[in-house]
Formats: sequence, structure tokens, C-alpha cells
Amino acid sequence: MSRICELTGKKPMVGHTVSHSNIKTKRRYLPNLVNVTVHSDALGQSYSARVTAAALRSVDKRGGLDGYLAKAKDDQLSPKMLKIKKEIAKKAAAAAAA
Repeated sequence: MSRICELTGKKPMVGHTVSHSNIKTKRRYLPNLVNVTVHSDALGQSYSARVTAAALRSVDKRGGLDGYLAKAKDDQLSPKMLKIKKEIAKKAAAAAAA
């Protein structure tokens, strides 16, 4: 299982641990990933996802998964979330046409 957020695309970063004597040792900074179930109001379904805690706060701020995916860039989303975004857009277009 890769350590990549499905909504923001955040990945592990590489940096240094610097000691008191200024010796630098390589280390990895891992994103704070959480397994959650997010609910889509437009589709009426729940989806399991592995997202960062920061992404969860952004989802709450934008009014749920539908609002977040509407504003999210396609290159940041995982293929699973991109498919959900397209389904939501298709459903919204059908509702607007009717």
C-alpha cells in the first residue's frame, strides 16, 4: 500500500535530521494518512479512502466530498477519486438538464 493521499496527492518527503553537532542524517517525512469512509451526497454512496488529516479538514471546509472534488485538480486525485468526481459531474449535468 503506497503512502500517497488519494485527495491531495501528498507523498513522503526526504530531509535531514540535524544533530547538535550538525551531523546530517537522511530521513523521510511521512504524510499523516488516515483510513476513512467519505460520503457523497450526490451519489448517495460511501467510499473508503486513505487521505491525510489536512485533506479531511479541507473536505469539511468545502462542504463534503462533492464540494471538495468539484474544486480539486485532476492531476492530484487518485484514479479512484477521479472516477467518483466524473460520476458526480455526470449526475449534476443530468439534474441540470432535467
